[in-house]
Amino acid sequence: MRISTTIFLTDETITPVRLARELESRGFAGLYLPEHTHIPVSRETPYPAGGPLPREYGRTLDPFVALGQAAAVTDRLGLGTGITLVAQHDPIVLAKQIATLDHLSGGRFTFGVGYGWNREEASDHGVDWPARRAVTDDRLALMRALWAPEPTAYEGRFGFSVRASEAWPKPSGGAPRTLLGGAAGPKLFERIAAAADGWLPIGGRGLTETLPALRTAWERAGRDPKALHVVPYAVHPNPGKLAHYAELGCEEVVLQLPPEDERGVLRALDEYARYL
Repeated sequence: MRISTTIFLTDETITPVRLARELESRGFAGLYLPEHTHIPVSRETPYPAGGPLPREYGRTLDPFVALGQAAAVTDRLGLGTGITLVAQHDPIVLAKQIATLDHLSGGRFTFGVGYGWNREEASDHGVDWPARRAVTDDRLALMRALWAPEPTAYEGRFGFSVRASEAWPKPSGGAPRTLLGGAAGPKLFERIAAAADGWLPIGGRGLTETLPALRTAWERAGRDPKALHVVPYAVHPNPGKLAHYAELGCEEVVLQLPPEDERGVLRALDEYARYL
């Protein structure tokens, strides 16, 4: 099972370049980065984990710029988002950013997609909160049209459309590996089966109970059972937990690193190295 990592990189933490080099030299499989453009201080949305919102949420580096730095100083390290808030983006620009990063990294990019939880942040981007899932699906379809091998038009339903266009480079394989985040449920599993390569479950709890339903939805959609990727994300590891994921057929797990300075992050990497 591949062992990857995630971290809230900020202006106060270890740098992307230093972290990427340390991850690759130690044998970790990948680096996934979260996204928050800003955190309005007058907030009504509660922090999903409870309590006050941690400091790092308002200081998060742009994931694509940071991953570009990581790509430039590594050769094998997987690079991913965990997750991209697609509804907050111009999908034509986002498709270009992703295709460029995937191309320059030699096809190492994984596209983690999510719907978001912070209403205030999304509102500043003009997102209609009840429609955010449908908006995300629509923008993903537009991006796939731009990644198609031949110029392909797409008429969007939520403000963005694209004419048949030349749009290069293309991601390797026609599209990057796309993993959808979110809480388990039939609607999410239907979306994964229709338009993604797998699931990015936060924390990875309850997979024994939920994976059969995802696999049923996947096979009902005519997808190859062997092609489903389930990648437990932001995991605080122990040997029993990782063994359990391996038994469930997970080929990759993403461990949570602390949002600390270089010394603190390298200490965590030393601890996590025993799982490699």
